[in-house]
Amino acid sequence: MFSKVLIANRGEIACRAIRTLKKMGIASVAVYADPDSNAQHVRDADIAIALGGEAARDSYLNVDKIIAAAKASGAQAIFPGYGFLSERAEFAAACEAAGIVFIGPTAQQIADFGLKHRARTLAAEAGVPMTPGTGLLRSPEEAQQAAREIGYPVMLKTTAGGGGIGLTRCEDAAALADAWESVKRQGQQFFSDDGVFIEKFVSRARHLEVQIMGDGQGRVAALGERDCSLQRRNQKVVEETPAPGLPQATREALHAAAVALGESVNYRSAGTVEFIYDADSDSFWFLEVNTRLQVEHPVTEAVTGLDLIECMIKVAAGEPLDWARLAQAPQGAAIEVRLYAEDPLKNFQPSPGQLTDVAFPDNVRVDGWVSTGTHVSAFYDPMIAKIIVHGDDRPQALAKLRKALDATRLHGIATNLDYLRQIIRLEAFEDATMWTRLLDEVKYQAHAIEVVEPGTWSSVQDHPGRLGYWDIGVPPSGPMDDYAFRLANRIVGNAPEAAGLEFTLQGPTLRFHSEAVFALTGADCDAELDGEPVACWQPVTARAGQTLKLGRARTGCRGYLAVRNGFDVPLYLGSRSTFALGQFGGHAGRTLRPGDVLAISRPALAACTTPAPIAPPQTPEPGLIPRYGDVWDIGVLYGPHGAPDFFTPASMDTFFAAEWQVHYNSNRLGVRLVGPKPEWSRADGGEAGLHPSNVHDCEYAIGAINFTGDFPVILTRDGPSLGGFVCPVTIARAELWKVGQVKPGDRIRFHPISIEHAQSLELAQEVACKPPARGERAPGRDAVDAAGQHVECRDPR
Repeated sequence: MFSKVLIANRGEIACRAIRTLKKMGIASVAVYADPDSNAQHVRDADIAIALGGEAARDSYLNVDKIIAAAKASGAQAIFPGYGFLSERAEFAAACEAAGIVFIGPTAQQIADFGLKHRARTLAAEAGVPMTPGTGLLRSPEEAQQAAREIGYPVMLKTTAGGGGIGLTRCEDAAALADAWESVKRQGQQFFSDDGVFIEKFVSRARHLEVQIMGDGQGRVAALGERDCSLQRRNQKVVEETPAPGLPQATREALHAAAVALGESVNYRSAGTVEFIYDADSDSFWFLEVNTRLQVEHPVTEAVTGLDLIECMIKVAAGEPLDWARLAQAPQGAAIEVRLYAEDPLKNFQPSPGQLTDVAFPDNVRVDGWVSTGTHVSAFYDPMIAKIIVHGDDRPQALAKLRKALDATRLHGIATNLDYLRQIIRLEAFEDATMWTRLLDEVKYQAHAIEVVEPGTWSSVQDHPGRLGYWDIGVPPSGPMDDYAFRLANRIVGNAPEAAGLEFTLQGPTLRFHSEAVFALTGADCDAELDGEPVACWQPVTARAGQTLKLGRARTGCRGYLAVRNGFDVPLYLGSRSTFALGQFGGHAGRTLRPGDVLAISRPALAACTTPAPIAPPQTPEPGLIPRYGDVWDIGVLYGPHGAPDFFTPASMDTFFAAEWQVHYNSNRLGVRLVGPKPEWSRADGGEAGLHPSNVHDCEYAIGAINFTGDFPVILTRDGPSLGGFVCPVTIARAELWKVGQVKPGDRIRFHPISIEHAQSLELAQEVACKPPARGERAPGRDAVDAAGQHVECRDPR
């Protein structure tokens, strides 16, 4: 047996192989490209060797580098996994030439089955049922003649490669003529072989495959079959075993055909013989052979109890297989789905980036390589994980799969998670009447809002924000105008902690991909839904496909959008709020960008961390809606640093009498003010510093007015928690919302209030923002009047 094996791959298959090697007591050697320097397989392996480069051709496809890494590490064998070099005959030959065992079929077997026209010849010689087809075609004219004899529709295929590349359905002679050059070009581009051939297209075909294992001495076992019919663009999405609805006699014939083909070439190691199956005629025909481990091999392991990688290693090491165990009948049913970092709303284009929240259920098998914080590279295949379930029968396995997907969380980048939830609930899949083109007919229904244009400094926030970490320098963030934000949630009936959007001066343009109830509050701006005006401060229903366009604020500074159920973003330190400076929270830890897709929470899903709505949507009492102007009266509490210790009494009188102007350099960290220069009651800060505004570091409060030298700054939601400057007054909590609405050029007057008055304003605000429970009456007139005391803004115009 080997003592050390190199894994010439990455991602989940590399992690999976390392686990098998550890179980067998074999040291593992990982290789990695630059983007994978911190990848899971690199951390898990006993030895990790850098290949350098970013693109696959410079790393995982570089035969010389991988052979050199194997020699440098002392590895006796190389496990290729799937993809990359796994089906390159020249790689297998290079390993053998270097005295390193290739854990897989022989180079000749890879070469023979890698050319599909050659594979068809071998299958026909072994007596495997064949679809009508041709050998290699030399010209378009020869292809046209063959297609007429076979009968349309036909499939024009490249002889090399796989993965659905160079596979085109042709309905008639014109389509075949159009496809000829394209398919040949793909074969040359991807596989350095432009050979093409034709096969008869089987309408509504199912894709079945048989897992085989051979010892290279003529003995081959069939380990059951898999149904891989649920495909998108000829790429498998869901795989299961056993194939549902397959007559037992057909199943046995399928296995026998696969074994016969394997035995005819003394097949070595793991392989998969793929077939097309026509349920209407109960007939199957040879498709191709994959001379490697398949992505979907875990479902076979689930029903057989075998470790297929272990079997491959034993064959490669010349150790006998347990043929009695290989012959045991599979038990139960297993289903696998593939999770991809790709965006179903953008034609499934890859979506690289950082995963900000990853959570899988504990009671299912997950073969993956990602966790919270993983960066998904743009250089490689976007598959990030596979979820595999096993049950006593198919209905039980399907129920487990649905539950597992509903409990899975993936945030930060777009994935196909919600698409998988949808397709495994298709009636055709549940009834096992699916076929390979079924998903062509399925339109993805996203529960999301797409950002067409983000507006200015737009971000996801929640209330009350990220509390409890101020003492270690993490600000609470949250909405700058918490009153308008909370009223938006109240209008749509959300739980108070539901996440919504904040935008500054210029609103975003958003496209709804599902029906949704939303509300706009805060700064007054034009709002149009598909060109029709939309009112603020009331619930509005948008249909799937409609676009909401928001304009520039006329009064106020920040607008808010709440959607019923809230936005589904992860909790980070107990909050969903974005702290852009810290690059965490909200959506991907940043402000919004064009193309971002914000999922709407679905409280029925186990993965959802947002509570369900607590009230029906309803318009608030008119007295609760604030009026914005450009002159603001804001109530403050005196201290902690005032007169006479820091400022002269006259200076404090001037502070309260002055009309302060909002400086253009104001944001979520602080609002800078322009006004009279203060008079200090001391010449300097003593031991704290030369300027009289200096003090020894003290804790700051949100809303503290901080004199940094002679210039006051209102510390706001993302500001510092500690500093060395005096704060003569602090804005009352119930008055902080006004700071969120002041814009450059606005004027502010501060007036002192008592702690009792501040508390009464806060209580009134709480009453105003609390959504009435179902069946409960809205706040009465007295409560509305009390709440309305703090929602006035003086506008001298």
